Amino acid sequence: MLQIGDQFDHFQIRQHIAQGGMSDIYRAYDLLSGKEIVLKVPDKMTIGDPAQYERFQRELEVMHTLSHPAIQRGLGSGRFNNTPYLVTELIDGESMRDYMRRAAPVSPETAAALIRKIAEGLAHCHDHGIVHRDLKPENILITSDGQPVILDFGLALTKHAHRVTYANLSGAAGTPDYMAPEQIEGQRGDKRTDLYALGTMFYELLTGRTPFSGDNTLAIMAQHLKGLVPRLDREQPGISSKLAAVVARSLQRDPDDRYPDMQTLVHDLDHLDEVDESILEHATGPASAAPFWRRFPFVLPIGFAVLLLLAMILLAFGLQTLHK
Repeated sequence: MLQIGDQFDHFQIRQHIAQGGMSDIYRAYDLLSGKEIVLKVPDKMTIGDPAQYERFQRELEVMHTLSHPAIQRGLGSGRFNNTPYLVTELIDGESMRDYMRRAAPVSPETAAALIRKIAEGLAHCHDHGIVHRDLKPENILITSDGQPVILDFGLALTKHAHRVTYANLSGAAGTPDYMAPEQIEGQRGDKRTDLYALGTMFYELLTGRTPFSGDNTLAIMAQHLKGLVPRLDREQPGISSKLAAVVARSLQRDPDDRYPDMQTLVHDLDHLDEVDESILEHATGPASAAPFWRRFPFVLPIGFAVLLLLAMILLAFGLQTLHK
């Protein structure tokens, strides 16, 4: 990992921002332009993987194709000491993940306004034949004026993109909480795949939790494949049946049952009084109950403390018996 003050090509490292599944992300100073930028450098384990270079090239291609307030701009790419790197604009904002931890559940009006802006950015992507496929709160920044900005197009599907296998791919393909059923089944997905992920984030903004939960990755994936979307107007106070229907339609298992595109979703958000609520009667269900220890997090530490105390008592008793 590069350290603060290190020079990498013509960039001086100023801060380590994050570590992703395949790269480290730094805030850096461009010695040529005199501006601060974001520098993405692959992890050591992936430098020799041709797919890593493909990922960077694909992300740069996407960023040069798109121009929208909700999309991070790509500034360039290069190689230094046989290591490829990607340069993007620096955005001063809070990750949507941190925002959710701090503020969720938020009001329906706030959630709808934020989701609408993200949907407009994704509509711009889809109009250019680009599907993000890794949409999640970690890949969205929110600026001080409330503008969401979508990041990380390394797993994006473009018009002429071929399937790429990443040798060291693990969680980088997307958090299971936001993966559409067709992704879980191994399909490449389309614009309705992004819509499903957006619907999941919409639900999370309104409730503070994702619609499907489980004890492990496989359990969560099974919920996406078989579970019914929780009916929001019955699960969360203050949510109208109209808005609940919008979220439910976004989260349908079958892509054909979702909104066909982002523009249709935006239309319904702008005209909630026209939304058809019939989907709530046949395509929703109760929220999946979280495990007991998740609903009552204090239980685990108390249980461990009790077990530890019992073990110490038994040990002391055993030692006392031996001395006798």
